[in-house]
Amino acid sequence: MGLFSFLTQEIAIDLGTANTIIIHNDKIVVDQPSIVAMDIPTGRVVAIGEKAQQMEGKTHENIRTVRPLRDGVIADFQAAEQMIRGMIKMIDKRTRMFSPALRIVICIPSGSTEVEMRAVRDSAEHAGGREVFMIYEPMAAMLGIGIDVEAPEGNMVVDIGGGTTEIAVISLGGIVVNHSIRIAGDDFTADIREYMRHQHNIKIGERTAELIKIQVGSALPELENPPADFIVRGPHQMTALPVEIPVSYQEIAHCLDRSLSKVEAAILSTLEQTPPELYADIYRKGIFLAGGGALLRGLDKRLEEKTKIKFHIAEDPLHAVARGTGIALKNVDKFQFLIR
Repeated sequence: MGLFSFLTQEIAIDLGTANTIIIHNDKIVVDQPSIVAMDIPTGRVVAIGEKAQQMEGKTHENIRTVRPLRDGVIADFQAAEQMIRGMIKMIDKRTRMFSPALRIVICIPSGSTEVEMRAVRDSAEHAGGREVFMIYEPMAAMLGIGIDVEAPEGNMVVDIGGGTTEIAVISLGGIVVNHSIRIAGDDFTADIREYMRHQHNIKIGERTAELIKIQVGSALPELENPPADFIVRGPHQMTALPVEIPVSYQEIAHCLDRSLSKVEAAILSTLEQTPPELYADIYRKGIFLAGGGALLRGLDKRLEEKTKIKFHIAEDPLHAVARGTGIALKNVDKFQFLIR
């Protein structure tokens, strides 16, 4: 067994639109933004992850930054392959001298088409994966939260990632009802950029909008512990002169309202399609929130008001899907029915 483990490296990958997380030996060994910086003339990778993110919006004509995933699926096949390969190398520098065979479990959105799943599988195989298994994100989120997915009772999870929001009802190790919508963290960021442009005549980049979302992002216009206003600096659209504008959480709650309403509608639609016995279980136990979007202030309260069902935020919502993928990796034989 020792020789076998030396020859085969087992890793779980949460390939997200915003962040890619890799788990090896039950530990998170890589947690990096899903972004690659490429040298245009040579096509060579200049930087991956955090280093590439620091270059975003600041590159010259010979370097471009690429986000290989859009809406939870691979948009740039070559960049995705380079990114996975580069992040696998981050696990253990010794793999440069000797590359063990890789056994990979990778999570995918539940609404993925066969073509999208093929793209993920091919990217993982080209990056060195000898055996590649896939698990749906809602199922991985449930495992990561610590729910017994094989129990004969209904559990519901809402996983708000960067590119997709995954809503699923799970019972007896299978997805009974699922809804995957392409409204998630990236759309919230885009809403903030648009709002700042329209409301305050100020141009801001994606990184600044992301920072606003983290610092003063809110789903409700009234919070018990409101964050302090965030000062945004940038050029005025008309004059190009620098301006400083304080942004409050109430403004962000207002600008995110439309996207959050679509998430609410998808949750209600999923509940509508849920069989009565499972609905009763969900009403009794509540609904679980995972993904980076779960950290939006007041989101659980807003969803509770809308559905009249209790919402529980996962202990570590950002890493719930990755941890669940890691559990599936450790128990590939046990969870054969969950894995594609």
